[in-house]
Amino acid sequence: MKKLVASVMALTLGTSAAMAGGPVVIEEEAEVVAEKPASSAGILPLLLIPVILCVALCGGDDDEE
Repeated sequence: MKKLVASVMALTLGTSAAMAGGPVVIEEEAEVVAEKPASSAGILPLLLIPVILCVALCGGDDDEE
């Protein structure tokens, strides 16, 4: 009789512990990556230097006819 009571108690405690709390859902957090702004100042000097050199070296052709 003791074995029967012990097995019934173990069965009821085991099933109630297994069902307690419901399912566990683990969500992974997305890693936030800082992006460079689109208007980066790194390429601007590279574009302006040839333009300034061309204006300085080519000069203006103000020849009178």
